[in-house]
Amino acid sequence: MNPTLETRILPAGTAAVTAAVRTLAAGGLVAFPTETVYGLGADAANPAAIARLYQAKGRPAFNPLIAHVGDLTAARKIARFDAAALKLAEAFWPGPLTLVLPKSENCVVADLATAGLDTVAVRVPAHAIARDILRAFGGPVVAPSANLSGHVSPTDAAHVESDLAGRIDLIVDGGPVEVGVESTIVGCFEQPMLLRPGGVPREDIERVLGRALPQPPQEAESDGAQPLAPGMLASHYAPRTRVRLNADSVAPGEALLTFGLHRLHGEDDAVAIMNLSPNSDLAEAAANLFGYLRALDARGATTIAVMPIPNEGLGEAINDRLRRAAVGRA
Repeated sequence: MNPTLETRILPAGTAAVTAAVRTLAAGGLVAFPTETVYGLGADAANPAAIARLYQAKGRPAFNPLIAHVGDLTAARKIARFDAAALKLAEAFWPGPLTLVLPKSENCVVADLATAGLDTVAVRVPAHAIARDILRAFGGPVVAPSANLSGHVSPTDAAHVESDLAGRIDLIVDGGPVEVGVESTIVGCFEQPMLLRPGGVPREDIERVLGRALPQPPQEAESDGAQPLAPGMLASHYAPRTRVRLNADSVAPGEALLTFGLHRLHGEDDAVAIMNLSPNSDLAEAAANLFGYLRALDARGATTIAVMPIPNEGLGEAINDRLRRAAVGRA
């Protein structure tokens, strides 16, 4: 890693797309917005670029990456779709759904990006700038969240700059993202399996499939096991400050992440308070989650106390991220 690397920041637009494509083709690293969070892109077929991406993020090399493509046609060049996978792709792409699929015979995604697995994680993002970059580049781009590994995911360009300035070549600034939590990941194995809740609620996927989505065995999510998909490490999405879940009161020195209008005992003495959604809107809460965690992390509190969030719809993804943020800090 070159410690003197100059990271350019360009506003989203034609010039930024051109610069991003040139940088990717040269083996460089480009952060760009998607509808979920900002991604850190590298040419999925270039092992040296992928190795540099792992190094820039400090990401474990056994943690696979998602290959982003511009459309379903491009996805079918790198992965094999069965009937269920095709149904999900047609229902939710472009959008915040990742499918883990068997690699195609001529899959160009480097083994380093798939962590040596026989499967590849694929997504077609809905963000216009992301799709412009992918289509102009013409090949798959691996793009994990554009942050230091394990940190809170970035929902605007300033978050990316804070973590990765001097480590990557280019940041495309497309403003704040819309969804705010990462994509839902479904493994298309003998039967579809929910590997990570995210921007598409479980209920919507089950409605399309006409069946329930089982989850992988718990041991598949331990830090000592190779993950089946990105975002499955037990400790992940973590601020530096300890996170305490399901808080029913606030202790001295704590900051509070709240939801709705319900007040907690001790709230008036909190170091700081941020409300994910005063109107109890889970979509608003998801969009605010990572930005608010970052903001509270900077307030010098002993702990970030988090009040309970309903575990329905997007609440399942919010609670998944909060649970991983709290691992090892409880």
